Amino acid sequence: MQPVDFTTLVASCAALRQGWLPARVEQVYQCDRHTLALGLRTLQGRGWLTLCWHPQGARLHLGDSPPRDPDTFTFSKQVLSQIKGLALSQIALVAPWERVVDLQFAPRPDEPAHWHLYLEVMGKYSNALLVNADDRIVSVAHQVSSGQSRIRPIQTGQPYPLPPLPPGSIPRRDESLEQWQAQVNLVPGPLAKVLRQSYRGLSSALAQELVQGAGLDPQCPSDRLSPPQWQALFTQWQRWLQALEQESFRPGWTATGYTVIGGDPPQGLDQVHPLLHQYYGQHLRRHHIQQLQHQLGQRVRIALTKANHKAAGFRDRLQQSDGADDHRHQGDLIMAHLHHWQPGLQQLPVLDFATGEQRLIPLEPTKTAVQLAQGLYKKHQKLKRARLAVEPLLATVDQEVRYLEQVEETLQELGSGGTEADWLALREVQEELYLEGYGTGQRGDDRPLIRKKGKVNRRSQTDFYRYRSPQGLEVWVGRNNHQNDDLTFRVATAYDLWFHAQEIPGSHVLLRLEPGQVPEAEDLAYAADVASYHSRARQGDRAPVVYTEPRHVYKPNGAAPGLVIYKHERILWGSPQNIAPLSHP
Repeated sequence: MQPVDFTTLVASCAALRQGWLPARVEQVYQCDRHTLALGLRTLQGRGWLTLCWHPQGARLHLGDSPPRDPDTFTFSKQVLSQIKGLALSQIALVAPWERVVDLQFAPRPDEPAHWHLYLEVMGKYSNALLVNADDRIVSVAHQVSSGQSRIRPIQTGQPYPLPPLPPGSIPRRDESLEQWQAQVNLVPGPLAKVLRQSYRGLSSALAQELVQGAGLDPQCPSDRLSPPQWQALFTQWQRWLQALEQESFRPGWTATGYTVIGGDPPQGLDQVHPLLHQYYGQHLRRHHIQQLQHQLGQRVRIALTKANHKAAGFRDRLQQSDGADDHRHQGDLIMAHLHHWQPGLQQLPVLDFATGEQRLIPLEPTKTAVQLAQGLYKKHQKLKRARLAVEPLLATVDQEVRYLEQVEETLQELGSGGTEADWLALREVQEELYLEGYGTGQRGDDRPLIRKKGKVNRRSQTDFYRYRSPQGLEVWVGRNNHQNDDLTFRVATAYDLWFHAQEIPGSHVLLRLEPGQVPEAEDLAYAADVASYHSRARQGDRAPVVYTEPRHVYKPNGAAPGLVIYKHERILWGSPQNIAPLSHP
C-alpha cells in the first residue's frame, strides 16, 4: 500500500483550505483505534474530515459519515469536549517539509487558536494529539513512554515535542542543475533510491514517478546517466517543486497506486480527497478484513477443537455403555450357576445359554457369587443411565460442531474478498459469534456491532451474492448465517427452490422463480454448481447437493443461526469448478 507522503499531505491540506476554512465543529467520532472523524459545517454545507494515524494508511481527507455504532473511545470524547462548537480556523504544517498537520481551533476564525489537533503522518510512528494554547498535551491517541522511546516520549501533561528532523537536504527551486546532480550522485546507486536518500520529502512512489517521468529506469545506476538524461530528470524535479510551491496538483491513478502531481498522460480526478478516500478505503478495508478474519477464524478453530474433544469423550462413554447388556448377561449366568461356585474360585465355568458354548467368568475372591452378580447388575444400570444422559449431550455437541464448521467455511470465503459488503458481512459474523457465546467482549476493532441479544433476529445489512443461470433466472446466495436465515425464512417464496450441499458446511442458495414457472434442467444444474461452490467442497470436482421447496425447510427450536433441517429433498451433483472465480460477485 502506497503511504501518504509530504506531497500528498500538502495537496490534501491545500484542498481543505480552499473550501473548508473556516468551519464549525459539530461532532467528533472515533471509528476505530486509528481513525477520527470531525463533523464540520460551513456556509456551503456539511462534511466529515477523516484523520487517520494507521501505521500503513495514515492520512487526512474528507470522507463518508461514520457508522452509527456507539463511540467507546476516550480520545474522541476528550477531543469532543474541548473543540465542539469551535471554529476550525487554520490547517497548516508545523514546519517546512514536516509531515505533521496542525488543525487549529478558536472561538472565532479571526481569534488566536485555543486548541491544536496535531496529526502526525509518519508511517508506523503516526499519531494524533490534542494540545492546548500553552503547548501542553491534553490527550493523545497513542502515548509513548520514555521506556518505549528515549528520543521522543509523548505523555499527557508534557510539552508537545516536534518530531526529529528527517535525514537529507531540503529541496530548493533555486538550486542549479550542477549542484543538484552533485548532491544526488554523491554516493552512486539506483536512481530512485539515491533521490530519496539525498533529499527530504520523497517517498518511494514519488521517486519512481519522477524517474519514470523522465523516461528512465528507477533501478538505473546514477553514475551511468548521460547529460541529457540528467537534464530530463532535473526537469521533472523542478516540475514537482513548482507544483508544491504553487499548490497546483493533478490527482490521478497510476499503474501501482495514485499520484497528486499528474501522470503522463494524466488520468486526473477533480479533487484529491475522493482519490485518497477511495484508495485507502479499499486497501485498509482489505487489511481489516484479513485481520478480523484471522481473529475470528482462530477463535472458531479453538472452539471447534474443544467441541470435537468433548464429542470424542462422549462417544467413548457411549462405547463403554455398549457393554451394559453384557454385564447383565454375566450376572444372569452367575445366578444360574450358583451351585458351581465355591470359596476361593478365581473363574466360574458356565454354559452360556445364549450361544450354547462354555464360558469362564472371572471372580473376585473377596466377594461371593451373589455379591458379584449384584455388582454386575448395578454396573448395567449405571451404564444404561449414562447412555440416557450422554446421548442428548452428544447431540448438542454435534450440533455445535456443525455450526462452528459452517462459520469456519463462511470466514474462509469472506476472507478472500475486499468489498464493503464483505466487511459488513464479516462484522455480522463477529456479532453472531458474540451472541452465541464465542466473543471476547474486547473494545476497539474487535467490538461487535450490537451488544443486545434482543436484536439477533434483525435483517442482514448486506446484500446476497447474486448469480444468473443460463436461462436468465436469478440465483441468490447467503454471505453468512444471518443471510442464510433471511434467505430461507424471509425472502424465499413458495415458488422458489432451496439448495444446499448435502451434509457439507456451506451457504443457503435460492433459485428465484415466478409463479407457475418451471426451471430447466440446466438451471437446476447451475444452482447446484453454485451451492457446491459456496461450500467446503469448493476445491473438489463434484459434490452432492440437495434441493427442495422452502416450505420443507425448518429451523429447530433453539438452533444456532444457519442450521436447518429439511425433507422431501432431491439430489443433484454439483460441479464447483463450473463457477469461475472471476464470476464471483
